[in-house]
Amino acid sequence: MATARSIASLSLGFGLVSIPVRLYSATEGSATVHFNLLSKEGERVKQQYVSASDPQKVVPRAEMVKGYEFEKDKFVIFKPEELKALEEGASHLIDIVAFIPADAVDPIYYDKPYFLAPDKRGGKPYNLLKKAMLESGRCALAKWAWKAKQYVVQVRAQEEGLILQQLLYADEVRSLQDLEIEQLEPSASELKLALQLIDQISEESYDPTMFEDEEKKRILAAIDAKIAGEEIVATEHPEDAASGQVIDLAEMLKASLARHSTSGPKARPAAAKSSASPPAVTPLRSVSSKAKRAPKAPEKAAPAPSRARMKK
Repeated sequence: MATARSIASLSLGFGLVSIPVRLYSATEGSATVHFNLLSKEGERVKQQYVSASDPQKVVPRAEMVKGYEFEKDKFVIFKPEELKALEEGASHLIDIVAFIPADAVDPIYYDKPYFLAPDKRGGKPYNLLKKAMLESGRCALAKWAWKAKQYVVQVRAQEEGLILQQLLYADEVRSLQDLEIEQLEPSASELKLALQLIDQISEESYDPTMFEDEEKKRILAAIDAKIAGEEIVATEHPEDAASGQVIDLAEMLKASLARHSTSGPKARPAAAKSSASPPAVTPLRSVSSKAKRAPKAPEKAAPAPSRARMKK
């Protein structure tokens, strides 16, 4: 992972105490597989913006400005320095307004997470707040203005430091009640079997290293096969064909218990997935996000260029 770079210098308001902190992004987007848009002849194409009133008029990006539509087709235009002033006009204070139990916020309200680290002369009050929240079992709710929007945020403590979690507003989260889901009561025997299955494949904690992006590996393997001159065919999914069948729920649960009991006690989810049949395109191999080489081509096929060369 790249060296962490601070996004902003802020202050965390804890009563009358102002804690200088620096803000860091807590997540890093994984390198996804990108496909380029090409013409049928294999030439790159580029996107252009045209005038809505005159589609023949191409507007260069350097000549574009931003505006706000206050009436139909009427805009007030902002200069770049004015837009920057709007963003910089926000307060740099993360203002704590309440402390609540650490698990009181439903994760459905979680948005983007950030790390908070102490800035100069902020080490002592920062660690005081962290330890106090850990011992009290509480997290903080705060208000924070960032990039022309005010957020409600949660500040929670871990032994390593503080995490700032942007929260969604109530009107940004849909309700399950809107779906009018039919509530059906399971039988006692079905519930007992379901609880046994849950116990059989339970883990005591979440280990993110247990999982990897298997879909990304499958796509990269298929690309390697395509470079080598093979045709790509869709993988069949037996579960799709069975999804519309009427099943005996209790019998399916019993079969699930029997399958897991033969694979050993409390099989980890990652190990359970390894028993699935491999993709039909080509056997999966260890392909890292930086993998560039194609698998060895058949003898009659011409040497294939690497994906790195194709992207140039």
